[in-house]
Amino acid sequence: MYQQVVSPLNSLGLSALVASIPLVVLFVMLGGFKVRAWRAALVGLVLALVVAVWAYQMPVDQALLSGLSGAAFGVFPAMWVVINALWIHNMTVRSGAFEVIKRSFVAVSDDRRIQGLIIAFCFGAVLEALAGFGAPVAICSVLLVSIGLKPVRAATAALIANTAPVAYGAVALPIITLSTVTDLPLRDLSMMTGRQVPILAVFVPFVLVAILDGKRGLKQTWPVALVCGLSFAVAQFLMSNFGPVALADIVAGLVSAVATLGFVMASPKWRTGHYSSDGATDAEIGDGVPSGSGGTPRGRISSGASGTVVATDVATTEDSAMDRVRAFSPYIVIIAMFSIISIPAVKKFVGQTTTMIKVPGLHVTNAAGKPISVTTFKFDWLINGGTVLLISGIITALLLHLSAGQALKTFGETLYQVRTAAVTVISVLAMAYVMNASGQTVTMGAFLAGAGSFFALISPIIGWFGTAVTGSDTSSNSLFGVLQTTAAQKTGLSEVLMASANTSGGVLGKMVSPQNLAVGAAAVGLSGREGELFRKVLVATAIFLPSMCILVWLQSTPVLGWMVP
Repeated sequence: MYQQVVSPLNSLGLSALVASIPLVVLFVMLGGFKVRAWRAALVGLVLALVVAVWAYQMPVDQALLSGLSGAAFGVFPAMWVVINALWIHNMTVRSGAFEVIKRSFVAVSDDRRIQGLIIAFCFGAVLEALAGFGAPVAICSVLLVSIGLKPVRAATAALIANTAPVAYGAVALPIITLSTVTDLPLRDLSMMTGRQVPILAVFVPFVLVAILDGKRGLKQTWPVALVCGLSFAVAQFLMSNFGPVALADIVAGLVSAVATLGFVMASPKWRTGHYSSDGATDAEIGDGVPSGSGGTPRGRISSGASGTVVATDVATTEDSAMDRVRAFSPYIVIIAMFSIISIPAVKKFVGQTTTMIKVPGLHVTNAAGKPISVTTFKFDWLINGGTVLLISGIITALLLHLSAGQALKTFGETLYQVRTAAVTVISVLAMAYVMNASGQTVTMGAFLAGAGSFFALISPIIGWFGTAVTGSDTSSNSLFGVLQTTAAQKTGLSEVLMASANTSGGVLGKMVSPQNLAVGAAAVGLSGREGELFRKVLVATAIFLPSMCILVWLQSTPVLGWMVP
């Protein structure tokens, strides 16, 4: 039996300093020395074990078992969700359905500002909901280049668009992880986050339009941006508060796309728009599209009135209505499956297969003597989001006319694709479980509680920092979730509010994450120019982060306290 000690070195400040060593080293290796994420995560895990055994006097077997418990959660459900989500996307690529999807977006309007909104914001949100872990940035960057944007602008737009959907990415994995490590109700965390992030979502499309065409773009296309952002925000709010949490981003992205498409098609002036190419030549527009990337043929530019240009179709292939329905069928199947599984009677029936497994030999209690969550592993093998995605993938393979051999080959390729990401996720979660079980996170939370009620102002910054360095809102929540709730307990703030602030602040750290910057740069052939992309997106995060801090602080006061569930 191991009982947590808040101040093992008889000084809260010194104890907090020692407890932070694994995190500091992890962040310095990632951000300062640009060490590969999986290597830095393994080093952080080892240091967390050393601090637990040396400073906190945690028995070696208890420290190792807590790490194994975290690693198990990293495998299932974390990577189980990611693997099956990416498998579905990879099957759309293999079948050619992804090309149909791209052509469908481009056919909506000749105005690249509107194309950019639909691709980067709407479709990017759906990709984030399914896969996350940099996939939306890579895919949307290539798509934006293929419609005629210069590589730097395309990658910048994709990075900034990949904000609002991050909290519910990978079928709500960040929120699920936050609930697991903090023992707070999933629905409460989803509701609270859904009363923060959607507000941000309203304004992101305006920033995207400004990036694509400056002040003129805002002046000319602000109604489209408003429809795009507002429809996304409303759908995300409703799903996160009243619907299946796993569908929050999928539904929001699709609703936003449909609303934007409907608004554009209702008026001829939006379907044929003029857009400045900033003097880009046809060759410049094609730069950076890697061979074999699946990008559509390079867009052509024709001269328009007054020196402006009009983007023409990136491909001349005509797709039938049935082709388009088949191409979008994977997303329809996913929505249908998660909707069915959320029906109370079905959820109750399927939930009977869930097994709570007591981790053998792991006996850890908090300072009050109560067992903590790491001692139990929840094996919900059938109702789990990853399994639902697996079933959806099997149906998708049939609808896309893929043979069993092709589907299995794609699954194998997906496993190889996520190999390093898997090591990173598993190691970070193992590290988080060791720090949470030993009391390291509790110590840091107690120390930060010294800020009192003003902790609400810095709470989102902690989440932002975690995601900015690790590149994952899931990892940030696993590392800092308990820290947030501990500080909330000590200051009298809402635990649900502070925990949710971690994930809401984290979504803004995704765009400046070295990993995400590297993904965006590599996707469009800009490797080595990550610093240029960083400077481009820094303005956006500098505007949004203080706004989120103020929102959370107001929600901790009577002014907006009514928003806390």
